[in-house]
Amino acid sequence: MKIVLIGQGGHSKVIKDIILSAEENEIAAYLDDKFSELKTVEQSITGPTEAAADLISYWGDVKFIIAIGSNSVRKKMKERLNLPDEYYATVIHRTACISYSAIIGRGTVIMPNAVVNADSQIGNHAIINSCAVVEHDNCIGNYTHISPNATLAGNVTVEEGVHIGSGATVIPGKTIRQWAVIGAGATVINDVPQYRTAVGVPAKVLRKEGEVLVNISTKKNLPLAASYERK
Repeated sequence: MKIVLIGQGGHSKVIKDIILSAEENEIAAYLDDKFSELKTVEQSITGPTEAAADLISYWGDVKFIIAIGSNSVRKKMKERLNLPDEYYATVIHRTACISYSAIIGRGTVIMPNAVVNADSQIGNHAIINSCAVVEHDNCIGNYTHISPNATLAGNVTVEEGVHIGSGATVIPGKTIRQWAVIGAGATVINDVPQYRTAVGVPAKVLRKEGEVLVNISTKKNLPLAASYERK
Protein backbone atom coordinates (compact mmCIF):
# COMPACT_ATOMS: atom_id res chain seq x y z
CA MET A 1 0.00 0.00 0.00
CA LYS A 2 1.31 3.44 -0.95
CA ILE A 3 0.64 5.76 2.03
CA VAL A 4 1.03 9.52 2.49
CA LEU A 5 1.48 10.83 6.04
CA ILE A 6 -0.09 14.19 6.86
CA GLY A 7 2.13 15.73 9.55
CA GLN A 8 5.76 15.11 10.37
CA GLY A 9 6.05 15.36 14.15
CA GLY A 10 6.58 12.84 16.95
CA HIS A 11 3.26 11.07 16.40
CA SER A 12 4.13 10.69 12.73
CA LYS A 13 7.33 8.83 13.67
CA VAL A 14 5.35 6.16 15.53
CA ILE A 15 2.89 5.72 12.68
CA LYS A 16 5.80 5.48 10.24
CA ASP A 17 7.21 2.52 12.19
CA ILE A 18 3.82 0.77 12.20
CA ILE A 19 3.38 1.22 8.46
CA LEU A 20 6.89 0.00 7.63
CA SER A 21 6.52 -3.06 9.91
CA ALA A 22 4.59 -4.60 7.01
CA GLU A 23 6.82 -5.17 3.99
CA GLU A 24 4.01 -4.53 1.51
CA ASN A 25 3.62 -0.92 2.69
CA GLU A 26 5.44 2.12 1.38
CA ILE A 27 5.50 5.67 2.72
CA ALA A 28 5.30 7.64 -0.49
CA ALA A 29 5.24 11.17 0.92
CA TYR A 30 5.16 13.39 3.98
CA LEU A 31 2.93 16.46 3.78
CA ASP A 32 3.30 19.20 6.36
CA ASP A 33 2.79 22.95 6.22
CA LYS A 34 6.42 23.48 7.23
CA PHE A 35 7.25 22.56 3.61
CA SER A 36 6.66 25.17 0.92
CA GLU A 37 6.89 22.98 -2.17
CA LEU A 38 7.03 19.38 -3.32
CA LYS A 39 10.53 17.87 -3.22
CA THR A 40 12.06 14.41 -3.33
CA VAL A 41 14.01 13.63 -0.16
CA GLU A 42 15.62 10.20 0.44
CA GLN A 43 13.25 8.34 -1.89
CA SER A 44 10.16 10.02 -0.40
CA ILE A 45 8.36 13.19 -1.33
CA THR A 46 7.84 16.10 1.05
CA GLY A 47 5.49 19.00 0.50
CA PRO A 48 2.70 21.19 1.91
CA THR A 49 -0.62 19.63 2.87
CA GLU A 50 -2.36 21.39 -0.01
CA ALA A 51 -0.45 19.05 -2.37
CA ALA A 52 -2.63 16.06 -1.38
CA ALA A 53 -4.87 16.43 -4.43
CA ASP A 54 -1.79 16.64 -6.70
CA LEU A 55 -0.48 13.34 -5.32
CA ILE A 56 -3.85 11.67 -5.94
CA SER A 57 -3.73 12.89 -9.53
CA TYR A 58 -0.15 11.67 -9.92
CA TRP A 59 -0.44 8.23 -8.32
CA GLY A 60 -4.16 7.46 -8.35
CA ASP A 61 -4.03 4.51 -5.95
CA VAL A 62 -2.76 6.18 -2.78
CA LYS A 63 -3.99 6.34 0.82
CA PHE A 64 -3.55 8.96 3.53
CA ILE A 65 -3.16 8.97 7.32
CA ILE A 66 -3.47 12.19 9.32
CA ALA A 67 -0.48 11.63 11.61
CA ILE A 68 -1.27 14.38 14.11
CA GLY A 69 -1.69 13.63 17.82
CA SER A 70 -4.08 16.47 18.70
CA ASN A 71 -7.70 15.37 18.29
CA SER A 72 -8.97 18.84 17.40
CA VAL A 73 -6.17 19.53 14.90
CA ARG A 74 -6.71 16.13 13.33
CA LYS A 75 -10.38 16.95 12.78
CA LYS A 76 -9.58 20.39 11.35
CA MET A 77 -7.08 18.82 8.95
CA LYS A 78 -9.63 16.26 7.79
CA GLU A 79 -12.11 19.05 7.08
CA ARG A 80 -9.45 21.15 5.36
CA LEU A 81 -8.29 18.33 3.06
CA ASN A 82 -11.91 17.51 2.17
CA LEU A 83 -10.97 14.10 0.77
CA PRO A 84 -13.53 11.29 0.43
CA ASP A 85 -13.31 8.68 3.22
CA GLU A 86 -12.07 6.00 0.84
CA TYR A 87 -8.73 7.82 0.52
CA TYR A 88 -7.86 7.13 4.16
CA ALA A 89 -6.03 4.00 5.27
CA THR A 90 -6.59 2.09 8.51
CA VAL A 91 -3.26 1.15 10.11
CA ILE A 92 -3.05 -1.70 12.63
CA HIS A 93 0.22 -2.96 14.11
CA ARG A 94 0.75 -6.70 13.69
CA THR A 95 1.01 -7.20 17.48
CA ALA A 96 -2.42 -5.66 18.16
CA CYS A 97 -5.22 -8.09 19.09
CA ILE A 98 -8.40 -7.19 17.22
CA SER A 99 -11.63 -9.22 17.47
CA TYR A 100 -13.03 -10.43 14.16
CA SER A 101 -16.34 -8.81 15.18
CA ALA A 102 -14.82 -5.38 15.89
CA ILE A 103 -15.35 -2.53 13.42
CA ILE A 104 -12.43 -0.15 12.83
CA GLY A 105 -12.98 3.16 11.02
CA ARG A 106 -10.96 4.81 8.27
CA GLY A 107 -7.92 6.85 9.16
CA THR A 108 -7.68 5.11 12.53
CA VAL A 109 -4.35 3.87 13.90
CA ILE A 110 -4.07 0.95 16.34
CA MET A 111 -0.63 0.72 17.93
CA PRO A 112 1.50 -2.16 19.25
CA ASN A 113 -0.05 -4.59 21.75
CA ALA A 114 -3.40 -2.79 21.84
CA VAL A 115 -6.55 -4.90 22.34
CA VAL A 116 -9.97 -4.31 20.78
CA ASN A 117 -12.42 -6.96 21.88
CA ALA A 118 -15.71 -8.40 20.63
CA ASP A 119 -18.32 -6.15 18.98
CA SER A 120 -16.51 -2.92 19.75
CA GLN A 121 -16.72 -0.11 17.23
CA ILE A 122 -13.89 2.37 16.66
CA GLY A 123 -14.70 5.52 14.69
CA ASN A 124 -12.73 7.34 12.01
CA HIS A 125 -9.35 9.04 12.64
CA ALA A 126 -9.07 7.61 16.14
CA ILE A 127 -5.89 6.59 17.96
CA ILE A 128 -5.79 3.41 20.04
CA ASN A 129 -2.33 3.74 21.53
CA SER A 130 0.19 1.15 22.69
CA CYS A 131 -1.13 -1.47 25.13
CA ALA A 132 -4.56 0.21 25.42
CA VAL A 133 -7.48 -2.15 26.09
CA VAL A 134 -10.90 -1.56 24.55
CA GLU A 135 -13.15 -4.26 25.95
CA HIS A 136 -16.29 -5.77 24.42
CA ASP A 137 -19.20 -3.66 23.12
CA ASN A 138 -17.40 -0.33 23.40
CA CYS A 139 -18.37 2.51 21.06
CA ILE A 140 -15.43 4.85 20.40
CA GLY A 141 -16.17 8.00 18.40
CA ASN A 142 -14.31 9.86 15.68
CA TYR A 143 -11.12 11.84 16.46
CA THR A 144 -10.63 10.17 19.83
CA HIS A 145 -7.37 9.14 21.50
CA ILE A 146 -7.12 6.23 23.92
CA SER A 147 -3.64 6.70 25.39
CA PRO A 148 -1.08 4.01 26.29
CA ASN A 149 -2.17 1.47 28.93
CA ALA A 150 -5.67 2.95 29.28
CA THR A 151 -8.42 0.39 29.93
CA LEU A 152 -12.04 0.75 28.88
CA ALA A 153 -14.20 -1.99 30.42
CA GLY A 154 -17.29 -3.38 28.66
CA ASN A 155 -20.07 -1.26 27.16
CA VAL A 156 -18.24 2.06 27.49
CA THR A 157 -19.21 4.91 25.16
CA VAL A 158 -16.55 7.46 24.23
CA GLU A 159 -17.91 10.29 22.10
CA GLU A 160 -16.19 12.40 19.46
CA GLY A 161 -12.91 14.09 20.31
CA VAL A 162 -12.44 12.54 23.76
CA HIS A 163 -8.89 12.05 25.09
CA ILE A 164 -8.40 9.25 27.61
CA GLY A 165 -5.06 9.77 29.39
CA SER A 166 -2.33 7.19 29.90
CA GLY A 167 -3.17 4.47 32.41
CA ALA A 168 -6.75 5.67 32.96
CA THR A 169 -9.57 3.19 33.63
CA VAL A 170 -13.27 3.51 32.79
CA ILE A 171 -15.61 1.04 34.52
CA PRO A 172 -18.37 -0.75 32.55
CA GLY A 173 -21.32 1.08 31.07
CA LYS A 174 -20.08 4.65 31.46
CA THR A 175 -20.28 7.43 28.88
CA ILE A 176 -17.59 10.03 28.22
CA ARG A 177 -19.25 12.88 26.36
CA GLN A 178 -17.75 14.69 23.37
CA TRP A 179 -14.40 16.47 23.69
CA ALA A 180 -13.99 15.59 27.36
CA VAL A 181 -10.54 14.79 28.77
CA ILE A 182 -9.75 12.03 31.26
CA GLY A 183 -6.51 12.64 33.13
CA ALA A 184 -3.68 10.13 33.26
CA GLY A 185 -4.22 7.40 35.86
CA ALA A 186 -7.83 8.43 36.58
CA THR A 187 -10.54 5.89 37.43
CA VAL A 188 -13.88 6.90 35.91
CA ILE A 189 -16.90 5.58 37.84
CA ASN A 190 -19.48 8.13 36.63
CA ASP A 191 -20.43 9.60 33.26
CA VAL A 192 -18.37 12.64 32.27
CA PRO A 193 -20.02 15.72 30.69
CA GLN A 194 -18.93 17.15 27.36
CA TYR A 195 -15.95 19.53 27.13
CA ARG A 196 -14.90 18.82 30.71
CA THR A 197 -11.81 17.35 32.35
CA ALA A 198 -12.00 14.59 34.97
CA VAL A 199 -9.01 13.57 37.09
CA GLY A 200 -8.18 11.44 40.11
CA VAL A 201 -9.28 8.18 41.77
CA PRO A 202 -12.21 8.13 41.63
CA ALA A 203 -12.28 10.69 38.81
CA LYS A 204 -13.91 14.03 39.57
CA VAL A 205 -14.89 16.71 37.08
CA LEU A 206 -12.81 19.85 37.48
CA ARG A 207 -14.79 22.99 38.12
CA LYS A 208 -14.20 26.18 36.25
CA GLU A 209 -13.63 29.28 38.34
CA GLY A 210 -16.92 30.48 39.85
CA GLU A 211 -18.86 27.45 38.59
CA VAL A 212 -21.00 25.02 40.58
CA LEU A 213 -21.82 21.56 39.21
CA VAL A 214 -25.30 20.37 40.17
CA ASN A 215 -26.17 16.67 39.98
CA ILE A 216 -29.32 16.34 37.89
CA SER A 217 -29.38 12.56 37.38
CA THR A 218 -32.54 12.24 39.50
CA LYS A 219 -34.56 14.81 37.55
CA LYS A 220 -37.37 13.43 35.43
CA ASN A 221 -37.18 13.22 31.64
CA LEU A 222 -33.39 13.59 31.58
CA PRO A 223 -31.01 10.83 30.50
CA LEU A 224 -28.60 9.54 33.15
CA ALA A 225 -25.70 10.32 30.81
CA ALA A 226 -26.41 14.05 31.28
CA SER A 227 -25.14 13.85 34.84
CA TYR A 228 -24.39 17.51 35.53
CA GLU A 229 -25.50 20.99 34.64
CA ARG A 230 -23.83 24.32 35.11
CA LYS A 231 -25.17 26.82 37.61
